[in-house]
Amino acid sequence: MKAIRRFTVRPVLPEPLRPLSDLAHNLRWSWHAETRDLFQSVDPEAWAAAGCDPVRLLGRVRPARLAELAGDRRFRRRLNAAADDLDDYLTGDRWYQAQNEGLPAAVAYFSPEFGITAALPQYSGGLGILAGDHLKAASDLGVPLIGVGLLYRHGYFRQTLSRDGWQQEHYPVLDPNELPLTQLKEADGTCARISLALPGGRALRARIWLAQVGRVPLLLLDSDVEENDLGERSVTDRLYGGGSEHRLLQEMLLGIGGVRAVRAYCRLTGHPEPEVFHTNEGHAGFLGLERIAELCARGLEFEAALEAVRGGTVFTTHTPVPAGIDRFERDLVARHFGPDAELPGIETQRILALGMETYPGGEPNLFNMAVMGLRLAQRANGVSLLHGRVSREMFAGLWPGFDAEEVPITSVTNGVHAPTWVAPEVLRLGARQIGTQRAEDALTVGGSERWDAAADIPDQDVWELRRTLREQLVLEVRERLRASWRQRGAGNAELGWIDGVLDPDVLTIGFARRVPSYKRLTLMLRDRDRLRALLLHPERPVQIVVAGKAHPADDGGKRLVQELVRFADDPEVRHRIVFLPDYGMAMAQKLYPGCDVWLNNPLRPLEACGTSGMKAALNGCLNLSVRDGWWDEWFRPDFGWAIPTADGPGTDPERRDDIEAAALYDLLEQRITPRFYERGRGGLPDRWIQMVRQTLTLLGPKVLAGRMVREYVDRLYTPAARSHRALTPDAARELAGWKARVREAWHGVSVDHVETTETTATAELGTTLGLRVRVALGGLTPDDVEVQAVSGRVDTQDRITDATVVPLKPAGAPDLEGRHLYEGPLALDRTGPYGYTVRILPTHRLLASGAELGLVALPSDELVEQTGVLLR
Repeated sequence: MKAIRRFTVRPVLPEPLRPLSDLAHNLRWSWHAETRDLFQSVDPEAWAAAGCDPVRLLGRVRPARLAELAGDRRFRRRLNAAADDLDDYLTGDRWYQAQNEGLPAAVAYFSPEFGITAALPQYSGGLGILAGDHLKAASDLGVPLIGVGLLYRHGYFRQTLSRDGWQQEHYPVLDPNELPLTQLKEADGTCARISLALPGGRALRARIWLAQVGRVPLLLLDSDVEENDLGERSVTDRLYGGGSEHRLLQEMLLGIGGVRAVRAYCRLTGHPEPEVFHTNEGHAGFLGLERIAELCARGLEFEAALEAVRGGTVFTTHTPVPAGIDRFERDLVARHFGPDAELPGIETQRILALGMETYPGGEPNLFNMAVMGLRLAQRANGVSLLHGRVSREMFAGLWPGFDAEEVPITSVTNGVHAPTWVAPEVLRLGARQIGTQRAEDALTVGGSERWDAAADIPDQDVWELRRTLREQLVLEVRERLRASWRQRGAGNAELGWIDGVLDPDVLTIGFARRVPSYKRLTLMLRDRDRLRALLLHPERPVQIVVAGKAHPADDGGKRLVQELVRFADDPEVRHRIVFLPDYGMAMAQKLYPGCDVWLNNPLRPLEACGTSGMKAALNGCLNLSVRDGWWDEWFRPDFGWAIPTADGPGTDPERRDDIEAAALYDLLEQRITPRFYERGRGGLPDRWIQMVRQTLTLLGPKVLAGRMVREYVDRLYTPAARSHRALTPDAARELAGWKARVREAWHGVSVDHVETTETTATAELGTTLGLRVRVALGGLTPDDVEVQAVSGRVDTQDRITDATVVPLKPAGAPDLEGRHLYEGPLALDRTGPYGYTVRILPTHRLLASGAELGLVALPSDELVEQTGVLLR
C-alpha cells in the first residue's frame, strides 16, 4: 500500500547524547575523519545503510542502542571530545584572523550548485564541487563567508543504464527534513521567507534553509511552499531543468532572492553584513541589480549605485565557450522587470543594457548573464592561467581598443579541498611522517612550496599504500558493477564473471567527468584494436574505470555513454574496462585514490580548469592529460604525461581526434606501462614510485583549495572590500559623474604629435630615448587622463608583444591651441626588433584598472606613418 502522506519522525536523543545532533548538523563531519568514525561506532550496519549520513543514521538507530551508548562512559568521552573539538574549530582564531587589518567583514558567495557531501545532493559536476570546496576551505581558514544557493527538491538526476546501455534519468524526491538542514526562523519562531514579484501581480515566495558547513553558513532557497501556486512551487524542482523562463526564474531567485536571504540571515543572527559579493558564474548575476535597487531606495541615483555595487563585486567565469553561458530573449527578461514585476524602481531599459551583447559579433536581442556579471563587477577572474587568457579573448569586445591581454580579467587557478578528497590511508601515512596536526595544517592552510616530508617516505610504504588503495577500488567497482547489472535486468546467475573484474596488481586508469562532447569520453575507443591490445597485454595489461553523466537533454552525450558501455560489455574485455553509472561524490572519493593514472583528454582549450586530476594527484595518482586548464600551468614530466595536441586552426576535427588518440596510445604503450611494470633491484617500480613522490612533494601544495581561497582573499576580496568602503554615496556620485563627463568628452581626446631624441632605425641595448608627446584633451584636464609610452618587441606585423608601460609626465602649460605636452624616458632594455607607441587612458583613484571604461586614444594612422620608427 502507498502512504497518503509522508513526514519525518525525529529521534529523541538521551541527554548525554545530545551533542550527536550538533555534530550531525554541522557538515564538518563530511571531511573530519574522527567525527565520521564516531558516528560509525554508533551502529556500523545502520551507518552503512544510511549511506554514511549522520542525520539518516540517527533516524535509524534503535532506542535500545541509544540507551546503551548513553551509559557507555568510553563512548561519552569520545563524544564530548568530538564536541569540544568542533567548538574549538568554530570559535578559535584561524588563518584569516591572523592577517592584517582591512580584510572584508564578510563575503557572500553565490553559486547555483554546491557539492558539500553526497548526503546533500545539490550538485551536478565540477562547478558545484568547486563551490563546495571553496566553502570548506574558507571554513578551515576562518574566512567569514556566507554561501547562497537554491535547494532543489530533486537535486540533479540519478543515472542508471538500460539493458542496451542507454542512459536513464531518475529524480528521487528529497525531503529537506531528512537532510542536514535547519530552517531559518524569525524571532517569533515562524519560518523566514523572502518574496519576488512576478508579472500579473503574482509572487514567488521561498523559505530559507541553513546548512552549516563548518564555520560557513550556506543559505538555500526553496520555492516549494504552500503559499506558491503550482508553477512557482516547481521553480526549485531540479538543477538545470526546464525551459528558458524556468531558468530565468531560478536565476532571479538565486540572485535577487539570495541577497534578500543574506539580509534576513544577518538581521536574525547578527552576522556581519557582507562587504564583498562573489558571483560564481553568471547564474547569480541578478544579485547586482538587487543591491543597486537597495541603494536607490536610500536615495542614490542609478549611476552612482551601479558604481558602488561594482566596487564590492567579484565575478568568476567558468566557461571557455560562449555556448556555455546562459542567455535569455530580451523580451522575456523585460517582462520580468519593471513597474508590473520585480525591481520596479529601476527602468527596464537600464537593466537590459547591462546584459545586452552590444559589441561586434554579439546577438542584439539576447541578454547575456556573463556579460551582465562582468558589467556589474569591478573585478573578474577565470579559473586557470590558460582560462584567464581564453576569457580575456572571449570577452574582449566589452573593452574595445585594448589588446586581449589587457582586458581586466585575471585568473585564480582552482584548487580542491584536500581533507574531503585525500584517502584516510594517505592522510595517516602523512601524519606518521610529520604528526597529525602538521599534516592537517598542510592540507588545509597550505602555504608551503613543497611537501618535503613526502621525500622521506620509504619506497615500500608508498607502493604498499598504492596497492591497498587499488584493491579497495577493485572491491568498490565490483559491488557497483553488480548493482548496475541488476538494474539493467540481469539475474545473479548471469553475474559470476564480476568476481574477476579488475585486478589489484594491474595498472589502473581512471576517467570520470560530465559527458559533453568536448571532453571526448570515447577518444580511447578511436582505435579499438590498439585499446584491446593494451587491455589484454600478457605482461603489461591496463584496466580502465570510466564514469560520467550526460545532461538529460543531450542525446549526443548519451550516445557517447552508450558507445563506451557497449564496448565495456564485450565479454573479451569486460574484466579490464568498466563503466560505472551514477557518478557522484561518494563514488569519486573511492575512485581518485584507487587509480594509478588519471586520464583527461578534452579539446584544448575548452577545459576551464578540470579539478578531478588535482584530487587524484593528492592521492599519489599520476596525470595523463591534454595540456588544458590547470595541467597546462603545472605540468612537469616529473609527475605525469602531456598528450600532444593537434589544435591548429586548419586541423579537421576527425583528423585531430585520430592524431591525439594515436598519441595517447603511444604514451601508454611506450612510456607509461613499461614504467609501471619495470622493477628495480628491490622488486619495486622505483621510477614510478619516484614520480608518485614528486607528485606529492611538488604538485600537492599547489592544488589545494586553501591556496585558492587565500589568493581570492589577497587578490580579489580585500581590494574589493577597500573599493566598497571607498565608494561612499558621495564618492560613488563623484565617480559616476566623472565617468559620464569622460565618456562625453572622449571624442575630443587625441595624440597629435610624437617625437624622440633618436631618429635612426637602430640603437644600442641600454640606451634611453627622450619621448615628447603632444595631446589634445578636449574638455578634460591632465588629472583625468594618463598618457603612456608602450614599448616592447614587435612581431612581423609590428604588433608589440610583452609590453612595458611607462607613464609620461605633463610638461608645462597647454599651448595656444590647448594641447598638452608630455615627456618621459623610453629605456631600450631588450635586443631585437623593438617598437613603441603612445596612448591616452582615463584615470581616477577609484578605478581598478585603466581599461575599466573601455576607452583609449591611440595615434592616428597618419601620425604613425609620420612618426613611427621601429628600432632593430
